[in-house]
Amino acid sequence: MALDTILLAVGPGDADRTERLATAVADVAVPTGAQVVLAHVFTDEEYDQVLDQLDYDPSGEIRPDEVAARHATVRELERAFDDAGVTYTVRGRVGPHGERIVDLAEEVGADQVFVGGRKRSPAGKAVFGSTAQAVMLNAPCPVTFVRSG
Repeated sequence: MALDTILLAVGPGDADRTERLATAVADVAVPTGAQVVLAHVFTDEEYDQVLDQLDYDPSGEIRPDEVAARHATVRELERAFDDAGVTYTVRGRVGPHGERIVDLAEEVGADQVFVGGRKRSPAGKAVFGSTAQAVMLNAPCPVTFVRSG
């Protein structure tokens, strides 16, 4: 199957797994020549906090794509993709993580979605986090779960 577009969705909990995510995506994107859409999804509260931290003018219009591009996790992934020769764009969305990731996968015509998650206890290994589970159950394409640790 040819891959044209890979969606890598990251959120606030992915800062400690950027290297694993970048490697997993690059391992697929480089040989297939796929374009990567690097997406950061914020809840409303997270988005407001980031706007405060970045000191944006509240009267000015700022788009989620711009906020995502300035996020540290995204910048770290961008550096890794630049080093690996991966072509990418950055998107930002605000809302429930799982829903927005699925919406974005449909919007960009993703052929594959990558999401991260944390290592779980032996009893919890069969259960993914709510965001990963929502994406796996509702995405319009295959989903790869990249766990940390």
